[in-house]
Amino acid sequence: MRASIRTACTTVAVLALSTLASRVVAAQQPSAQFRIAFVNTQVLLDNAPGRVEAESLFARETRGYGDQLKKMSDSLNALYATYQKQEPSLTPAQRETRQKTMRDLQESLQTKQQQLSQQAQSRQNELMAPIMEQVKKVLDDIRGEDGYAMIITGDPSLILSYDKNLDITDRVVARLKTVAAKPAAKPGVPASAPSGVTRKPQ
Repeated sequence: MRASIRTACTTVAVLALSTLASRVVAAQQPSAQFRIAFVNTQVLLDNAPGRVEAESLFARETRGYGDQLKKMSDSLNALYATYQKQEPSLTPAQRETRQKTMRDLQESLQTKQQQLSQQAQSRQNELMAPIMEQVKKVLDDIRGEDGYAMIITGDPSLILSYDKNLDITDRVVARLKTVAAKPAAKPGVPASAPSGVTRKPQ
């Protein structure tokens, strides 16, 4: 009887150890396969093919926005300066008319600012979209080649301690440069030019 109990206890112990071992192995296997890396996004964008040309085009296209706003602002300032000088001699009705004119102009200025800001943001997103797609494609390619489960964004200066092999920023930048060096797909459009960015004929 005691021998049977001892045998049963031994069997239970062996099974328990076997179960624990299998759990440890199961827990270790995913961690061995789970690879992660990170990149400094700002560095990638600074080195992304077509970024400089896109920013230059954006600056040229939006240069007139500031001129429009300055013209409206100057008009408002001139009206206000004139109103201050003439206010003592104005009738209540004239004051109300002048004040309404200034309020209307100020509202128009604010509306124009919002409109131009939205247009600028939309155009910036349009110019940057193909550049971001190109960066993402390079990241996807490297992730597949090296078997990373994910590549996250992170600034190394904000990380207290890390394995330097996890930072693949330099490798991604090098791959982006090879992409920029490839011949243009369309005649007359440089390889570094993102989609939607064209040069005026000379």
